[in-house]
Amino acid sequence: MSERFDSLFLAESPDSHESYRTMMQAAMDVLISRFASSAAPYSGVNPSRISLALRERPVCPETGAGMEEILDHVGRAILQHSAVVTHPACIAHLQCPPLNAALAAEVLISATNQSLDSWDQSMAATMLEQRMIAWLCGLVGYGEEADGVFTSGGSQSNFMGLLLARDHYAMAQWGWNVQKCGLPADAARMRVLCSEHAHFTVKQALALLGLGERAVVPVETDDRHRLRSDALEQAMTDLQQSGLLPFVLVATAGTTDFGSIDPLPEMAEIARRHQLWLHVDAAYGGALALSDRHASLLKGWEQADSIAVDFHKMFYQPISCGSFLLKDKRHFRYIRLMADYLNPQQDEEDGVPNLVTKSLQTTRRFDALKLYVSLQHLGRRSFGDMIDRTIMTAMETARFIRQDAALELMGEPILNAVVFRYVPTRNPDWSDEINSQIRARLLAEGTAVLARTKVDGRTCLKMTLLNPRTTPAHTGQILLKAKEIGEALETEYTRGKEIVL
Repeated sequence: MSERFDSLFLAESPDSHESYRTMMQAAMDVLISRFASSAAPYSGVNPSRISLALRERPVCPETGAGMEEILDHVGRAILQHSAVVTHPACIAHLQCPPLNAALAAEVLISATNQSLDSWDQSMAATMLEQRMIAWLCGLVGYGEEADGVFTSGGSQSNFMGLLLARDHYAMAQWGWNVQKCGLPADAARMRVLCSEHAHFTVKQALALLGLGERAVVPVETDDRHRLRSDALEQAMTDLQQSGLLPFVLVATAGTTDFGSIDPLPEMAEIARRHQLWLHVDAAYGGALALSDRHASLLKGWEQADSIAVDFHKMFYQPISCGSFLLKDKRHFRYIRLMADYLNPQQDEEDGVPNLVTKSLQTTRRFDALKLYVSLQHLGRRSFGDMIDRTIMTAMETARFIRQDAALELMGEPILNAVVFRYVPTRNPDWSDEINSQIRARLLAEGTAVLARTKVDGRTCLKMTLLNPRTTPAHTGQILLKAKEIGEALETEYTRGKEIVL
């Protein structure tokens, strides 16, 4: 009777092979059809229409349907109204176009379904992840005592850094084991310093770690949105005089809005002098290490106690894929737990590598494979060339904006993020509303997908130029269209005011 299920799984039978091959081909046909017709980065359809289309089918019918018909529905109702991340005008967020090599690896990852928690669920996958982590530690400049683990991305990596820092401080300061005993009595006095432009996950992590958002001490930045060392020294003095306990310094290597990189060497020296754990959030900027032209921007990160690097940004990997790197692997002991059914003590004594002892996840995907395949296929130089190209496009786009009186550049790009705004000529009070409407109309028309943010309280637009296929010609056309919409909105607002008067 088991034969009736053979075609549902990738197994040893010919029926299984043919079923899998047919489904994969059908899925590929739907994808190719979608991308072949991708004249726009988004269809422009609003949420209510998408919701209505999805209601046409029950989520779980009593009996199944053929895959060809199902995939046709998915293509029309879902993929047709999804962001086309490979389109040169899909430039809102840190959401990269994934490499074909990584997509091929994703097929292998999903089909083999390895789980990177224990050796007997992953075997060679475990060994490859360890090799990848060793390479990454070398890329950073860490020594033999370093280690790390693949994560879901920057949020998890930042959380791990702050978690280990908290538990290490509690042990060093009070001999207190947080894992076994919970938070110590003085935990309410513990503080973390970071740039005022640090990622929101720093606050999120401290809230989840029981220290609260108030434990975050934002430090002022300079005119390029980088943490000021003098302000950091003053903040340290203020905390100490108030009887508070600074224990972590978070440096950002690539802020979300401006791509700014904090002064890593100076912060490392301050962290060493004040005995702070230094965590570098390089989720965005870590890929610069592959660029001959821009790798020097990361100078000093090798002195950090821990580092977060994302691969689903400028390493061009499918979501999700990141890593957490630790300068001294002994600190993983703060999260190590044993389970007889999974990673018994005997395994550790026998040298069996069960990676669950280094991770906040139990079941975990074999994401190291897609990065490995991508690096093997492209090599470091091609990765560096792509990164350099995107930064060049950002610089050229900034030049366009500076030369146009109708636009205002909100800061010189460091990486490949460009923040700007349309400047109304008739009434500056319309600025926020007009810039919001420019973004909305570009999206509704399917012309471009831009992000919005606020700088000094003003609504601004943002291009995040991760895609190496996006050129200055593309961004120039988007800027022209943004101006055209802005001018039309000013006319509409003026007429509306005249009617009211």
